[in-house]
Amino acid sequence: MNTYEKGQAAAEGNRIYFLDNLRTFIIFLVVLAHCGGVYESSGTWAPFWIVDDPSTNNLSGILFLILDIFMMPTIFFISGFFAPLSMINKTGWSFIKAKFKRLMLPWIAAVLILIPLYKVIFLHSRNLPQENWSTYFHFSNGIISQNWLWFLPVLFLFDVLYLLLSRVNIAIPNISLKQAVLGVFVVGFAYSFSMDVFGLRGWTKIVLLDFQNERLLIYFTYFLLGAFCFKLKIFDTGRKGGVFYHVVNAVNWIPVTIYIFFLLYPWLKPGHYIFSETIHRIILWASFQLSVLCLVYVMIETFRRYQNKAGKFRNELNRNSYYVYIIHIIVMGGIAMLLLNTAISSLVKYLILTVSTYAACNLIIFSCRKAIGKCQVRVR
Repeated sequence: MNTYEKGQAAAEGNRIYFLDNLRTFIIFLVVLAHCGGVYESSGTWAPFWIVDDPSTNNLSGILFLILDIFMMPTIFFISGFFAPLSMINKTGWSFIKAKFKRLMLPWIAAVLILIPLYKVIFLHSRNLPQENWSTYFHFSNGIISQNWLWFLPVLFLFDVLYLLLSRVNIAIPNISLKQAVLGVFVVGFAYSFSMDVFGLRGWTKIVLLDFQNERLLIYFTYFLLGAFCFKLKIFDTGRKGGVFYHVVNAVNWIPVTIYIFFLLYPWLKPGHYIFSETIHRIILWASFQLSVLCLVYVMIETFRRYQNKAGKFRNELNRNSYYVYIIHIIVMGGIAMLLLNTAISSLVKYLILTVSTYAACNLIIFSCRKAIGKCQVRVR
């Protein structure tokens, strides 16, 4: 995940600092969103989430709905941006081996170690007895499945698909970035709308892949958009579009508000629609796609303008971020259990859990890297 060690010179040096910093910030937002699941008030997380605290609040649920719009599209965009760079001077097989080592080996270790730990904490936090050992794995637990680890095999799949597409000699017309963005919007809207109309919303969970049906193609289009931006060298030029950036910054909450309103309306008034079911779906998914585009753009451009810099502390966080993502749920579960019976408000618990989880994960990864480094020095 760290671009400093993957051909920084090939991507023009410090022009990629902001993407590393943005990716690390998004991982923090993922921790924030997942910590909110412990305290959300709707009850939708309670059947499967690692800890379900009886002290709840409405803020964590609303915050998750907002973060869920843009977190993963942004991560997939960044991953796609560096996919062409990862292929430089590599054969197809060496590219796949490198991605398998980077993504799938940690995934295998995590599903065999962390998923069982997840279920241990899940049952213990609810004062339930532990069960037969064979039910503690992602392919046998029924409810928990891969949970947060779904991202790793899906990203590996996208890398493989991108490799195949790059090897197929298909005549693709030259298109501008504006046309590509419009294509992402149109494809995303048509896909989500169709999945809704045909009743295919929800999750598909199999041994190797977990994915949200109405989001999978959207994530892949943002991955491809990132790769397209790399090929256009879109970040090699100076900042442009200052007025556009500020306008989008000012109005992006309009589609976000519309999306959340139409998303929650059927929950508040089941079976009722302001206009009609079809119009409701059109507004819902059009506002969602527009929200994704606006928020992803704002995140990227904000970090490009104000966080295109390196530093010792930033570098450490960037090096840790990938493994922070992998371990954060288990660390969060342990801390959330300690907070279960404390007589403090859920909002304060939410803040404590988020900060302590992120800090603890970074300390764990930092300590492990230092210990591994010392062992390697001794061996030499």
